[in-house]
Amino acid sequence: MRFLQIFIPEGAGGNFDELLEGQRVLGTWRGDTSDQRIVLHLLVPAEATEPIMDRFEEAFGTHEGFCIVVLPVEAVLPRPDVAKEADQDSDADVDSDQDSTSDSGRVSREELYSEITETLGIDRVFLAMTILSSVVAAVGLLRDDVAVIIGAMVIAPLLGPNVAMSLATTLGDLALLRRALLTNVVGVTVTLLVALGIGILLDVDPKIPAIQSRTEVNLGDLTLALAAGAAGTFAFTRGMSSAVIGVMVAVALMPPLVTFGMLFAEGAYRPAAGAMMLVMANVVSVNLTGVATFIAQGVRPRSWWEEEQAKRSTRIAIAIWVTLLIALIAILLVYQKNETLNN
Repeated sequence: MRFLQIFIPEGAGGNFDELLEGQRVLGTWRGDTSDQRIVLHLLVPAEATEPIMDRFEEAFGTHEGFCIVVLPVEAVLPRPDVAKEADQDSDADVDSDQDSTSDSGRVSREELYSEITETLGIDRVFLAMTILSSVVAAVGLLRDDVAVIIGAMVIAPLLGPNVAMSLATTLGDLALLRRALLTNVVGVTVTLLVALGIGILLDVDPKIPAIQSRTEVNLGDLTLALAAGAAGTFAFTRGMSSAVIGVMVAVALMPPLVTFGMLFAEGAYRPAAGAMMLVMANVVSVNLTGVATFIAQGVRPRSWWEEEQAKRSTRIAIAIWVTLLIALIAILLVYQKNETLNN
């Protein structure tokens, strides 16, 4: 559930009951503030926040002093009968914008945007977590220890930048896309530098199973990356724990990236090329399914003109990702055929 505080100037007018008509509202309270504003307190299911916020912003967004605050709700007493409310709503005629959000069961566009942008800061914490996750992944790969590799995925800060790229593409937000690209580039660069350093200091055996398995790209790896991108994005829209979601995305990115850096420093260029191909295929797959999942979940800009712009950018981005994915699959098939002939 979410608790909405909607601040509206007293002279703005408007019928609040009409704006809430057909929406799933579990509780409503009204009050006044000291600065001549009306404040509505609404208790609603998480998936109902977006259509309510859109309606109020459309009605009062141009008025000075208008503001909406969204707060997560841990518990409510007495307990609201959510099931009863849902049954009542199923019998009512509701707008299509409410259907698209409530049926998907996702959190609001604004919550997604706010949570994602918080992960894009390139600060000491981001750099430290990137370095630590790279070191842990390298140790796990060298020891062929799956548990340690999973630990690296848990602490790897790769979720935010990649989900942000998908969301920016879906919304047509170029500013968000630039920030996401910059954060991704910094994260990948730091990871490669750490992996190169470890590869220079330590002996890296390309035949270690954990390393060798990440130098041979196959269709199963592409399927894993596609599933990881879709699962990570879907879980993100449901408001699940970011640590759990991060594993879904990091499983496709962190280990092969560290593998490439260590093998390249070791001078094993042929297997290193396979690891880099796996990284590229996984990045393309994660972002492609991320965009597709956001679209399937009904994530779109609020205004129609922004939506038209977003549709154009999404079509272009999807065309680019699909083209790259097809090209990588073609290269993979040719590479496998040559390997078969050589053997």
